[in-house]
Amino acid sequence: MLSEDVHSAPLTILLVEDDLPHAELVKRGLEAHQIANRIYHVTDGEAALDYLFRQGVYTDPVTSPRPHVVLLDLRLPRLSGLEVLREIRASSDSNLHAIPVVVLTTSTAAQDVTSAYEQHVNSYLVKPVDFAQFMQLIHDLGFYWLSWNYYSVA
Repeated sequence: MLSEDVHSAPLTILLVEDDLPHAELVKRGLEAHQIANRIYHVTDGEAALDYLFRQGVYTDPVTSPRPHVVLLDLRLPRLSGLEVLREIRASSDSNLHAIPVVVLTTSTAAQDVTSAYEQHVNSYLVKPVDFAQFMQLIHDLGFYWLSWNYYSVA
């Protein structure tokens, strides 16, 4: 169901990033432009799946709300980003299928890009090395997925 008032509710991002300096840059970039009201950060693939499937410490939907978008690194401990994406898309939970997943990675490898799109990623973005370009990417990413894009709310 598409909500008429979709942008008035608090917006939530699940950031799946094991590199703490990168995670901090993403959070600061989004917060600086007041794009997301809530950013939940996990550092490995297993924690990402626990959050999304509401398992372990993430069972309470009040403290672990469904994200409006998932920002997913590929190189993660425990389970790779591609494995996380595969589990999301293979889930029988239709609410998970509706959540946009954006890969945010340093990998420009053609195989990674192809594999991500074969798993139905919504977007594949490569982190720029330049700080100003990285911050611009985060700004534009946030505005597209959380301000301009309309989405289904369950």
